[in-house]
Amino acid sequence: MTEVNDGKMGIWMTTALVIGTIIGGAIFMLPVSLAPLGANAPISWVISGVGAMCIVYGLAQISRFGGEGIQANIEKEFGPTSGFLATWAFWVSNWVAQASVAIATASALSFIGPDFGNPSTVVPVAIGCVLIVTVVNAIGVRASGGLSIVTVAIKVLPLLAVIWLFAKRGVSGAHYEPFAPLPITFSNLASATALTFFALTGFEAATAPVCKIRDASKTIPRALMVGTAFVALIYLVAGTGIQMLLPANVVAGSPAPFADALVSSWGRGAATLAALAIAVSAFGCLNCLTLGTGELGYSMALRGDLPAVMARTRGANTPVIAQMVGSAMAILLILANSSRATANLYTFIILLSTAAVIVVYLAGVLAAWKSTSAVASRAVLAVAVLFIAFAIYGTGTEADLWCLALLAAGLVIRAIMRRLNSLAGSSPLAEAIPAAPPGSSS
Repeated sequence: MTEVNDGKMGIWMTTALVIGTIIGGAIFMLPVSLAPLGANAPISWVISGVGAMCIVYGLAQISRFGGEGIQANIEKEFGPTSGFLATWAFWVSNWVAQASVAIATASALSFIGPDFGNPSTVVPVAIGCVLIVTVVNAIGVRASGGLSIVTVAIKVLPLLAVIWLFAKRGVSGAHYEPFAPLPITFSNLASATALTFFALTGFEAATAPVCKIRDASKTIPRALMVGTAFVALIYLVAGTGIQMLLPANVVAGSPAPFADALVSSWGRGAATLAALAIAVSAFGCLNCLTLGTGELGYSMALRGDLPAVMARTRGANTPVIAQMVGSAMAILLILANSSRATANLYTFIILLSTAAVIVVYLAGVLAAWKSTSAVASRAVLAVAVLFIAFAIYGTGTEADLWCLALLAAGLVIRAIMRRLNSLAGSSPLAEAIPAAPPGSSS
């Protein structure tokens, strides 16, 4: 297929956006938490994969409405207020995640040398990463998409290396390490599934761009389905491989289980390369989150829900100011995390971020349910709703209640901003959306 230079992302960049946002830094430490759960872990990967794919199916269905972004697609079924609430929750979740992934990028470098693990180094490196990806995104969506493709190619290497070692041991006839002796029960499966599902979140990033994906009604659904299925499969095999390559007590006590697995077979040099790949993985995820944060802020600003200045663009419709606002919020969180006194608060905010993105899933799935009467489609969406209910339970009552407070605060801010923006005349939406090129599926 001939590449079209129209300033938009095609199927490869959009799929890289999906994969790049899901694979951040969390998966590389997740085996530490899963190891004590024994055989419940691989089963939970299957459950989470199925649940995630059902949610993805719902998001794919509403993405067929067009490429104006998730806010516009939810508005088509439930109106402006519901569209705003989902987008507001999505936006907050994204810039909070930017901060955590930036810190993960800096922390991953600690395996290379002790200087990188110093708290006085982690914070400036994390802030530097945020600034770098903000500059890349300011160049345009294709610059961000190109970086996504490069980082995805690098970040899958540690996962594929573990899969190779796992397969090699099986072919050679050598014994695998036994799982931790924990029985398979509903409670244990619930604990493991909560962990594995949260590692699979991020696929929703492909629904954020506003009029920036080529042939969006086809590209976004394909990227969502293919990208998420690929990651779910590779997580299942690589995650299980770690548990069967190393003793359970070693994995549970390891600061870097993937690096340890490679050290045992290929030496320290391979582990150092893996640590670099993990840092690149987190950096690539940060790039994807920055793209999404800017697009979501831009979408709300177009409608007068946020300051109109955030709807200003340059070049190929790039919302630079919205990107800068999101990155500034992330940097403030990083600085807050530099104080030990705020560490517990930061951990809670991350949990709140997870609760917020579940709002996006629920709104998207319900919109898809309303848009179709097909029995098969609704059966899949019903599974998605049940899985979302399970995820809400997993985040905890406190985070869920604070998420409701977050949504209420969003409504207050929206009311204030609409009043203020109305003084400036017409909404930027009236000018921006019709300006989309003809035949762009927007």
